Amino acid sequence: MAEQQQTARIAMVTLDCAEVAPSAEFWSAMLGWEVAASSDDYAMLTGPAGGPALGLGRVDDHRPPSWPDEGGRKQFHLDLAVDDLDAATQRAVGLGARLAEPQPGETWRVLIDPAGHPFCLTDAANWG
Repeated sequence: MAEQQQTARIAMVTLDCAEVAPSAEFWSAMLGWEVAASSDDYAMLTGPAGGPALGLGRVDDHRPPSWPDEGGRKQFHLDLAVDDLDAATQRAVGLGARLAEPQPGETWRVLIDPAGHPFCLTDAANWG
């Protein structure tokens, strides 16, 4: 495969939410990332040096995506690699996430963050 020229890099992914603070607290604890900036309307979390950031933006009348996807509202979700699927699931639920139904199988866990965004936990060994 020919090498492709890089036009851009992902600097940040931003999730819409109804309330910024609970989302920032959840994702900071889940990822171990620092809340670099925060207000009632927006927060930014920073991870490893050089990596992308995670933004959380307040949107009036926010309607979270659905799981399973009903009507095409879910545009994307985060896949998070973890060393222990059961322990990471328990930690996420303890931080305020909830298990989604239905679940797609045994090697992935779909959860819903406090703002209603679905995300997946998967065994890091599956990613090489």
